[in-house]
Amino acid sequence: MGREAGAARAVAFPLVNATDSPYLVGLNLEGRRVVVVGGGTVAQRRLPLLISCGAVVHVITREATPAVEAMATSGQVTIELRDYREGDLADAWYAVACTDEADTNIAIVAEATASRIFCVRADIAKDGTAVTPASAEWDGLTLGVLAGGEHRRSAAVRNAVIEALQSGVVADSAHAPLTGVALVGGGPGDPDLITVRGRRLLAYADVVVADRLAPPELLAELGPHVEVIDASKIPYGRAMAQEAINQALIDGAKAGKFVVRLKGGDPYVFGRGYEELEALAAEGIPVTVVPGITSAISVPSSAGIPVTHRAVTHEFVVVSGHVAPDHPDSLVDWNALAKLKGTIVLLMAVERIGLFADVLIAGGRPSDTPVIVVQEGTMRTQREVRATLSTVADAVRDAEIRPPAIVVIGTVAGFSVHAGNVNARA
Repeated sequence: MGREAGAARAVAFPLVNATDSPYLVGLNLEGRRVVVVGGGTVAQRRLPLLISCGAVVHVITREATPAVEAMATSGQVTIELRDYREGDLADAWYAVACTDEADTNIAIVAEATASRIFCVRADIAKDGTAVTPASAEWDGLTLGVLAGGEHRRSAAVRNAVIEALQSGVVADSAHAPLTGVALVGGGPGDPDLITVRGRRLLAYADVVVADRLAPPELLAELGPHVEVIDASKIPYGRAMAQEAINQALIDGAKAGKFVVRLKGGDPYVFGRGYEELEALAAEGIPVTVVPGITSAISVPSSAGIPVTHRAVTHEFVVVSGHVAPDHPDSLVDWNALAKLKGTIVLLMAVERIGLFADVLIAGGRPSDTPVIVVQEGTMRTQREVRATLSTVADAVRDAEIRPPAIVVIGTVAGFSVHAGNVNARA
């Protein structure tokens, strides 16, 4: 990134390393002009935070990455495709020098200093007049960490603090008590796959009503004061009635406790989450819904299987297998399903996989269609069985596959990039 003008005007104030003794402060940039010189990957990382705080951002660069161009196209920033020139920082409150030419960055910092504009120099942080901290948002707080320009160190500390807050190891003692009920999707099984918001709310819970498929490691993180209610529904075994679950949520909330209903996957994907929402709403209890990563997509991916592929399938369907195809309560048009060319993902289908395979074949799906069955997906105990529609029932029986398991039917189920190439749990 070069500049067309000659040397910048004489520096009126002595340059002091921004990292020698930084003063950490939050700037209100809403509605104020910020100039970013450079449109590469560094600018691409810096711009979203400036945009989110309401700054009026102007970018000057010879060329921009597609992401930076998209920000300009959408009106989030303005952009000029040209070299930096002295005077470009006029009327700015803040500047960022992130070109790939040291001389240009030096000139930008010099102009900023002469104009009393704080300026970040991205390539050599200590030579700017401001340093960008590693920052994060947490429940109304903005956290910032400076490490003398050692960005990896500050980012590592920032991440550790956020993780401690999420897990409840570090608590905001000034946090106002939460009320009502949170319906939280715990994800497919690996406790690391719960959402950040879900883990945060779990740390504030007074009562947790947990499903069998909710990651059990998350319960081990709870404090001793937290009441845990087992709402397990064991396939073909004992189960807590849905009405009893609803009442437990209502009773806990009416007692002034913050209740988290912790489910596996996503609350609204065969999770009865909306039924619980209706019951709580009828009692006037506030509800927060936290989506979760559904096993219908995440478990196949943990086995190296994409549910879609642009050269193979343009649709996928998620189907509940909790009742047989010919059961009067079944709402699935299996004949129509069999005629689709895309991917079919079956949940709760292991015990009846032979019936589902037969009805799909009878409806026109080729008997040699690839099938993969993934048991306990994303967990260290994950197991997989590969077969075809005509052989999957025997394969599942011989391998003694048991719930929870996901069945994927379609061309993608035959993909074989796996083993050392795909790491389900890092």
